[in-house]
Amino acid sequence: MKTRQVKVLGTGAYLPEKRVTAEDMDRRLGKPDGWVYKKSGVKVRHYAENESVSQMGAKAAFAALADAGLEAEQLDCIICTNAVPEQPIPCTAALIQSEMKLGDSGIPCLDVNSTCLSFLAGLDLISYLIDAGRYDRVLLVAPEIASVGLNYSQSESAILFGDGAAAVVVGRTPAGESSGIVASRIETYGSGAALSEVRGGGSKLPSIAYEPERKADFLFDMQGEALFKKTSKLLPDFLQKLFGEGGVTLEDVALVIPHQGSAMAMRLLQRKLRIPDDKLMNIIEHHGNMIAASLPMGLHEAIRLGRLKRGDLTAVIGISAGLSLGGLLLEY
Repeated sequence: MKTRQVKVLGTGAYLPEKRVTAEDMDRRLGKPDGWVYKKSGVKVRHYAENESVSQMGAKAAFAALADAGLEAEQLDCIICTNAVPEQPIPCTAALIQSEMKLGDSGIPCLDVNSTCLSFLAGLDLISYLIDAGRYDRVLLVAPEIASVGLNYSQSESAILFGDGAAAVVVGRTPAGESSGIVASRIETYGSGAALSEVRGGGSKLPSIAYEPERKADFLFDMQGEALFKKTSKLLPDFLQKLFGEGGVTLEDVALVIPHQGSAMAMRLLQRKLRIPDDKLMNIIEHHGNMIAASLPMGLHEAIRLGRLKRGDLTAVIGISAGLSLGGLLLEY
């Protein structure tokens, strides 16, 4: 696979002020002290209050632009890569553009939604346009408010999630530099579609059909054990193909950045790949599962903390509703 000449120019992040601890969740759910942390691995997550997805996205976007040393007007395209839109129409990227005071700029906006893999899918798709010269500087924004759709009667899934936003500015790699996407792969198995879903809110079950007795249809529903079993079977072959297409092994990778789905999911990935602790980016303890924001947040934190340096190869890997698996080998 030909390396795509795409470089990460800057990253940014935003977390809401409200902090919800594992102890807070123990009390909310009526569980014994320590139950939530033991089950989820999440010590602290953040919940949005009186702010929108587009407002959070704009804050992360400006942070990423500042990191890249760019002005917002220099962008060629804005892509929102999240799972839960602010509203059905227009695309959330257009709302973020407006929040950034770019509403009359004409900068093209679109959304890419592959639930938890939205950022990875968006970066994979746009990389071909950047490599081909169609765009020079693209903003990918992943803002998520998961807290509004949690079903607290399904306590083992409700305790996993947190809100927040992350953004990444990417551009064409300058001549003489080696940054790029070495390989990427996404596989979807629709036979597992019902294992992780929100049934209400679309055309099949529109919001006008909402009734209190059907509340569960409009909240997040996950069959955790079945999802884990199906993923466990698919992951080894998927990872072998991804690394094979890149012509690399784990020894060549400086850092693995997984989707922070759950502590159990990350233990599975670590075991399947035999990843040493110092090569695994784990931020779930202080963020929770931020849906599509998890992967760019992990990338942002890895760069901020100095765990990922220029020239390093990183493997960005995730699992999402669909059921989908995704991976991307990126030379930072």
